[in-house]
Amino acid sequence: MGTAYHITVVDVPSALRKADLQSAIDAELAAVNQEMSTYIPDSELMRFNAAPVGEVVEISQHLADVIARSLQIYQHSGGAFDVTVGPLVNLWGFGPLPEPEKIPADEAIAELLQVIGSDALVLDGNRLSKTRSVQIDLSAIAKGHGVDRIADLLEGKGITNYLVEVGGELRTAGVNPQGAIWRVGIERPSAGQVVQKPIQVSGKGIATSGDYRNYYERDGKRYVHTMDPRTGRPVEHRLASVTVIADTCAEADGYATALNVMGADAALKLAEEQQLAVFLLVKTDSGFEERASTAFKPYL
Repeated sequence: MGTAYHITVVDVPSALRKADLQSAIDAELAAVNQEMSTYIPDSELMRFNAAPVGEVVEISQHLADVIARSLQIYQHSGGAFDVTVGPLVNLWGFGPLPEPEKIPADEAIAELLQVIGSDALVLDGNRLSKTRSVQIDLSAIAKGHGVDRIADLLEGKGITNYLVEVGGELRTAGVNPQGAIWRVGIERPSAGQVVQKPIQVSGKGIATSGDYRNYYERDGKRYVHTMDPRTGRPVEHRLASVTVIADTCAEADGYATALNVMGADAALKLAEEQQLAVFLLVKTDSGFEERASTAFKPYL
């Protein structure tokens, strides 16, 4: 996944050895990568991406679950969350290729908009196919799913108090080493790691999405890595970061990305419709304005 992870477990069953738990965790994360990575040429996902249009591919239950959740968020967000957006990300220079000297031409954007779109994916149980030559990239939800897989593994071994964090997405259960509910800091969108707001969370997944670290400037204009699949262009609103708390980290991860694309007003509207616990930091001339959905307020 190209990132680091950190796991804290409390009150571990006496029969469980740390080395055995470590190897089980590493094996589980390796399995997630083998299913969903775009960096492993023979991963399950890349085998589907290589399949021709119309061919039905049998996929694992894990991959089917993540794609089903992705399609649900795609529908709920009106297309703001789209796992086929990768070619646009690459076109704008936020993929593996270097930044472009010039911003993409309107014609190149329009051409890709004709192809991309999760509406081209057809999922029937564990059978997946595509009606156009789309490519899936699960980087906006697979980390959250990986967190859930580790949480499930820990619970399967009798661990009830834990914090699992993969690349900033996390899930907690029970209590911390001091016997209190886990405290998590929501980061301020700035150069250093400064906590904007501490929250107390147990038994939930938490994910944050923001555009404040990955961007470039051309002719005095700033272009951020958060791509709006509906327009084919980087977002231009003042929403700096979105934090979502949900039952699973995959759900929190996917919705954080979707809401970050949508902008503050539309994000809060969707959060209220879906009863999502959402915390927004919106750029102002003097700093950041905090906005929270009804479902988030108990965590403050």
